[in-house]
Amino acid sequence: MNHFNLTTWALNHKQFIYFLVFIFFAAGLFAYQNLGRMEDPDFTIKQMVVSIAWPGATARQMEEQVTDKIEKKLQDLPGLDYLKSYSAPGQTVIYVNLNEQVPPKEIRARWLEARNMVNDVKGSLPAGVLEPNFNDRFDEVYGVVYTLTGDGYSYEEMREKAEKIRRILLGIPSVRKVQLLGVQTEKIYIEIENSKLARLGIDPTAITATLQAQNAMAAAGMLESSSDNVYLRITGMFENLEDIRATPIQANGRTFRLGDIAKVTRAYAEPADPKMFFNSQPAIGISLAMEPGGNILALGKKLDATIAQIKQELPAGLEMNQTVNQPKVVESSIDEFLESLAEAIVIVLLVSFASLGMRSGVVVALTIPLVIAITFTLMYLTGIDLQSISLGALIIALGLLVDDAIITIEMMIVKLEQGWNRFDAACFSYTSTAYPRLTGALVTCAGFIPIAFSKGSASEFCSTLFWVVFFALISSWLVAGAVTPLLGYLLIKLKPTGQSASESHEHHKLYDTPFYRRFKLILQWCMHHRKTVLTCYCRHIHRVHFSPGISQTRILPCLQPSRSNHPAQITGRSIPDQRRGSSSPVC
Repeated sequence: MNHFNLTTWALNHKQFIYFLVFIFFAAGLFAYQNLGRMEDPDFTIKQMVVSIAWPGATARQMEEQVTDKIEKKLQDLPGLDYLKSYSAPGQTVIYVNLNEQVPPKEIRARWLEARNMVNDVKGSLPAGVLEPNFNDRFDEVYGVVYTLTGDGYSYEEMREKAEKIRRILLGIPSVRKVQLLGVQTEKIYIEIENSKLARLGIDPTAITATLQAQNAMAAAGMLESSSDNVYLRITGMFENLEDIRATPIQANGRTFRLGDIAKVTRAYAEPADPKMFFNSQPAIGISLAMEPGGNILALGKKLDATIAQIKQELPAGLEMNQTVNQPKVVESSIDEFLESLAEAIVIVLLVSFASLGMRSGVVVALTIPLVIAITFTLMYLTGIDLQSISLGALIIALGLLVDDAIITIEMMIVKLEQGWNRFDAACFSYTSTAYPRLTGALVTCAGFIPIAFSKGSASEFCSTLFWVVFFALISSWLVAGAVTPLLGYLLIKLKPTGQSASESHEHHKLYDTPFYRRFKLILQWCMHHRKTVLTCYCRHIHRVHFSPGISQTRILPCLQPSRSNHPAQITGRSIPDQRRGSSSPVC
């Protein structure tokens, strides 16, 4: 029974192959236009920060009466790796780190369980401990940031306008979250001299109780009807500062107006909340996070149109500027890939034209866009976006996917020069090279298997590297078996070298040249001295990997901050920390 020959089947079904080529080109173009685009792939940060405040407590009290109780409870969290905490006067911060083996799909459920555990402990905490604050959204990337500045505008006035802009931006498709930065909390301060309180006989707690009772949202009564209950509410809630100043305070049988005995002012909280500045001017930041799998380039265009309309409606004196532009960075990365693709095609054309001839070079060059189109289609079907890792994998694959086409077309040319007809030469190119090419592709893909199937954040971040290389190499193998011989059958027309029909299948003399004779001698020597060759190879690898001068060299210079694609510089300042820290590893 004869083995299946993909090239024979393709040559006997040319119309179907033409149809498939057209379909894959159209599908690849559609997939490229609709693939998600982002700077980096999505990955899950397996850490939660729990912060709890207890005003007036010392660091030791926070550690013994709050931190230890919560840590003891959280040690029962499934999948916990270790706990790390810092206790400072009036505040404690606990870092909950999950094991790398926890699947990303279970992270949210684990954080919900951690919240429930902390809430269970709240009843045993001392009086005065405030509600715990949880932060487990470190994986939200705010790729677009705008600043709103205004000469003569207060923080509150800028916040009100920024809040309206935030609501407009939330209506744009693919926008997941919009957050305001640099907002300053406003508070009402009531200041009264201690001597005046003593002279009038007013208890400070009486002022607090009066204000709370006046501003309470409680119904004064209820009317029952046959259809519904109607609640009665009296007016008197505070609308402005004058309402607070007009609040009556009773003490020792006398009634005072709060504004007459105290100073009531509106001011920002102290110590101040984190502030944002743009060109040395106070600003309110508006940051946006995109939904997973979204197209950052399409989102950038929609944002540009929306922001242009918003700017036209801004009051005089308010200005809106963009400080972080991730769509521009992603567009630059994709342009670099397209530039690399064009360079690869040009290089392949030049090499193929110089070594194989004009028609052979055209055949090899035509297979590259087809393989890329099939790869884009498979990426779209499997939900892989265009980002730094997948683009890097495509660039790696560019240097590998042309090999199949070159090997196939070269073998076909050799047989044509021996006098074979085009059909037999094309079929022989598959018979003699298909399995070696497939083995080479699978061995190359096997080198990336640990990246795709290992556990941990690094694997989650880089997993698309394996899949894109796998899609590209397997697609290249299939194209080289079906499309490349068909193109060679149509385009390549060579004259026989003069051999007779009886000699067409015998050993030819095309390789009887000085270059091939010397190469054959070197190859035979290496085959007869295998141990010597392998020993030299292992010594060389050992020197490269374990040499002191080489092992300290930076392997990825492109990751240095000075070579970042972001037009920004980040500076940091370390302040000595006096907090009490502890770490609780879990075995």
